[in-house]
Amino acid sequence: REAEGCDCLQGFQITHSLGGGTGAGMGTLLISKIREEFPDRMMATFSVVPSPKVSDTVVEPYNATLSVHQLVENSDETFCIDNEALYDICMRTLKLSNPSYGDLNYLVSAVMSGVTTCLRFPGQLNSDLRKLAVNMVPFPRLHFFMVGFAPLTSRGAHSFRAVSVPELTQQMFDPKN
Repeated sequence: REAEGCDCLQGFQITHSLGGGTGAGMGTLLISKIREEFPDRMMATFSVVPSPKVSDTVVEPYNATLSVHQLVENSDETFCIDNEALYDICMRTLKLSNPSYGDLNYLVSAVMSGVTTCLRFPGQLNSDLRKLAVNMVPFPRLHFFMVGFAPLTSRGAHSFRAVSVPELTQQMFDPKN
């Protein structure tokens, strides 16, 4: 119903996890139903990918494996967020000994905000979902991206400091980020 009220619907952005039954099964079913209803609109997903080190159920690899096929077929852009990397960033970089879901969600929201900045602010490049996909996707089925983000700050950090260009560059290409 919300889509019917839009003047110029570009597409959809879905956030879900590939490890759980709801995010993997119901999430990809929702994506396929939206694709059926709006075949000409863009579909971007932010998908949290499970990891054996931080897994809480044994069926996470199966859920992820079965849902990836739906993402290949029905998504135009899939931004993969590694669950293990989220925990590693919280513990190693942000020095949080026991990260909460709020801390993890803060990192995911920062990445989502960074990826979609070009959609919210005026500019020449990647000004809508379709242009973003045209510039980033080399072949239609190769639309899975691993995200990196810098500078990393914790959720409660209120102090600001200037980050130098070499430091920012080092953080961007650090495999731990």
